[in-house]
Amino acid sequence: MPNSKRLYQKIGQQLKNQILAGTYPIGSRLLPEREIAEQFKVSRTLIREALIMLELEGLINIKKGSGVYIIKLPSLNNSQNNLIENNSLGLNEEDYGPFEVLQARQIIESSIAAAAATQVTKADIAEMRKVLLDEKQAILAGGTGEENDQRFHYLIARATQNEMMLEILEKMWRVRINSPMWVKLHEHIEDKNYRKQWLLDHENILNALQKKDPAGARQAMWQHIENVKEILMKLSDVDDPDFDGYLFESIPYKTLFQ
Repeated sequence: MPNSKRLYQKIGQQLKNQILAGTYPIGSRLLPEREIAEQFKVSRTLIREALIMLELEGLINIKKGSGVYIIKLPSLNNSQNNLIENNSLGLNEEDYGPFEVLQARQIIESSIAAAAATQVTKADIAEMRKVLLDEKQAILAGGTGEENDQRFHYLIARATQNEMMLEILEKMWRVRINSPMWVKLHEHIEDKNYRKQWLLDHENILNALQKKDPAGARQAMWQHIENVKEILMKLSDVDDPDFDGYLFESIPYKTLFQ
C-alpha cells in the first residue's frame, strides 16, 4: 500500500484537527453527514468511513437517529500520526474501508460465481446445500450464521477449480473479518432479520449454480452483495431520514456485464 494516507483517513485527520481547534467542543454535535461531504467535496461514503475511523479512536459517539457527538479530544501526538501506523487500533495496510471492500467483493465474487457455474460438481452442490441448511438452523436459533455464510462463499470459489480465485476470495474475507472498521459498522445493525434475506440470496445463488447458469449465478451474487450494501448503508446513516440507500457508488451491473 502507498505511504500516503487513504482519502477517508485524510478526511478523518482534518476532522480531528477541527476538533482540536475548538470547532467542535466535547458534547457538541457534528454537522450532518451530507453537509460534511459538501464541505470536503467528497461522497458521503468517504465521510461515513472517516466517522467510523474516529469512532474507533473513541473520539465520537454515533447515535442512530440523533447524530454524531464529540466525546473526547484527540491527543496532539495522535493527530500527527497515520492510523495505519497506530498499532493499538489494530489497523494495518490491509485495513480498507468497509464500503471499498463491498465494491471489490461485488465485482470479483460475481465473476467467481459465474466461473463456478461452469465447473461445479454434484458433490460441490451437496456440500453447499448442507452449509445453507446449517446457516438456516443457526439463524432460527437466534444466531447470525456468520461462519456458514463465509463457508458458502468459500465453497463457491473452490468450485471454480482455480486456486488463484480461491486465494483472492480468502484475502478479501480476511480483510473483512479482521477489519476493526468493518466490525464497528456491523455493531450498528440492530435488526437481525437481514440474515434471513441474505439466506434467501444464498439459495438463489445455489439454484443458479445447480442449473450451471453462469449469467444467473453472476446476477444472483451481484444482487446479494448489493442487498448487503444497501442494508449496511441504510443502518450506518445517522443523519438523513430520507436516505434512499443508493449513495454508495456501485458500478451498475449492466455497465460491466451487458
